[in-house]
Amino acid sequence: MGTIWSLIVGGLIGLVAGAITKKGGSMGWIANIVAGLVGAYVGQALLGTWGPSLAGMALIPSIIGAVMVVIVTSLILNRMPK
Repeated sequence: MGTIWSLIVGGLIGLVAGAITKKGGSMGWIANIVAGLVGAYVGQALLGTWGPSLAGMALIPSIIGAVMVVIVTSLILNRMPK
């Protein structure tokens, strides 16, 4: 049950990050989960684990990390030839 809860929270974090960056419409639910989980890892590695926590993820650093992941990913994908 812990893994499912982490995936749900990761998806919500990715959804919030997509809404903040205005890139959420082009991302699917799998991309939201991946952005949220990777963003949580990056955000907590860079900023620590302060603030409210849910499913073992500090929400504020996780959202900030997910925003960074979404921005970097969109920059990389926009520069690739089509």
